[in-house]
Amino acid sequence: MAIRFQRINPAKQILKRILPSPDSVNVPKGHVPVYVGESQKKRFVIPISYLKHPSFQNLLSQAEEEFGFDHPLGGLTIPCREEAFIDLTSSLNCS
Repeated sequence: MAIRFQRINPAKQILKRILPSPDSVNVPKGHVPVYVGESQKKRFVIPISYLKHPSFQNLLSQAEEEFGFDHPLGGLTIPCREEAFIDLTSSLNCS
């Protein structure tokens, strides 16, 4: 049980450090905005429940390695190809 909570803690740390942005007003309850892309970032709004999935945890680890906890766009920034992110979120949506 403790292992499961340890995996979620990095996600909580990242979310606590995200600065509020003007776009955050348009985020429905239970969702979080993320910026995805390698060079040009695109904004997505995803359910918070995605943060607990191991495959999404891998993306969060990559974001931490690249950006630390300083996210320049004021939201969670994930450094991966947009297509890969869409594939991942589509698979999480089906499960």
